[in-house]
Amino acid sequence: MKIAIIGAGFTGLAAAYYLSLDGHRVSVFEKDEKPGGLAIGYQEKEWEWSLEHHYHHWFTNDNSILDLAREIHHNVLIPRPKTSVYVKNTMYQMDSPLKLLQFPLLSVMDRFRMAATLGMLRYNPFWKPLEKVHATSFLPAAMGKKSYQMIWEPQLKNKFGTYVDEMSLAWFWARIKKRTSNLAYPEGGFLTFALHLKDVIKKLGGSIYFSHELLEIKSEQVTTIKIKSNDSIQEQEFDKIIVTLPSAFFLKTAPQLPESYKNSIIKRKSLGATNLVLRLNQQFLIDNTYWLSICDTNSPIMAIVEHTNFMDKKHYNNEHIVYLGNYVSIDHPYFSMDEKSMFKTFEPFLQKIHPGFEKSLISMRLFKAPFAQPIIPTNYSKRIPHFETPLKNVYLSNIEQVYPWDRGTNYAVELGKKAAAVLSHS
Repeated sequence: MKIAIIGAGFTGLAAAYYLSLDGHRVSVFEKDEKPGGLAIGYQEKEWEWSLEHHYHHWFTNDNSILDLAREIHHNVLIPRPKTSVYVKNTMYQMDSPLKLLQFPLLSVMDRFRMAATLGMLRYNPFWKPLEKVHATSFLPAAMGKKSYQMIWEPQLKNKFGTYVDEMSLAWFWARIKKRTSNLAYPEGGFLTFALHLKDVIKKLGGSIYFSHELLEIKSEQVTTIKIKSNDSIQEQEFDKIIVTLPSAFFLKTAPQLPESYKNSIIKRKSLGATNLVLRLNQQFLIDNTYWLSICDTNSPIMAIVEHTNFMDKKHYNNEHIVYLGNYVSIDHPYFSMDEKSMFKTFEPFLQKIHPGFEKSLISMRLFKAPFAQPIIPTNYSKRIPHFETPLKNVYLSNIEQVYPWDRGTNYAVELGKKAAAVLSHS
């Protein structure tokens, strides 16, 4: 079959790889100049490795993408970084049951109760009953109000804002269930890995076109796409089309879709992401913490991620790379800020953690993604968009279909592999 894939994120790349293995003629069209989607990267001229616009890693049980890395012979590094929480102006390591039980700001009973709740969620194999329950109702009742209000409530509010009370316990369960102490990272960065996969797809006979924007999909007697590249517009026919774009973008390119379908898509909510990336010549989190979750609802930052406390700074010209991350709606003031304005907003809080850090600042970059985190309400399994769309031979495969697990490149690969299997057997 002649198959078009819209988007060269990891869903599109995985679908292209597995369909090419099955002998199909695959063409991938990507609006950007590089592959990777939400894991897209860049590389400063002084660096040996690329870096993601938005922080990424894998868990050691992310089997879909780790298997893919093995298949294409891409080396993966698996260190054990330190993760911590920032509570009452102090950092505390919180990445194991022992560290949780040693946390000094809660009573022994509160610590055991929180540990028991998290353990119950982690070893519970059944997520379906949990999707009927709101996380913000269950957690304080199960682990106690003090533990919840000190550790989890600020993290949930900082991440989901006004949507916090809509979040399903199944989403929280998945976050606890999947977490591993060791983390994994592709050698060279995610962009290097995506480019490697692109090259493998091309060797298998697939074609990948960058700077090619989808304008319209039509499904009548034949299935066609209208693509814009530079100043030229062309139409091409395909037997099947897989769209991996966010659903809102899909709606804009497919005017034939029925109103009932459009309305069901519009009702789904999501948050965007902003990341201010700092290049420093000194370490910011001097206790070697990689991931610092901010347990303070007055913080302007959701998480501070020092990438070079995870991957060796030698790959980045011995610089220290720090992400300042937030999930926010696209109408939030952060989406209209430039990097200097955002840094000025964050600096007073950062000074509390590392006074004088600004003297080591080399440069900074600001990255924004309008669709990064779907809102997962109760009973989301009944709202997941179907792979098949109302348009004949047109299929949708994106992060809104990742459930109950949280979005990420592992599940993007899993979606792409599933899409390839369905089309190969259709």
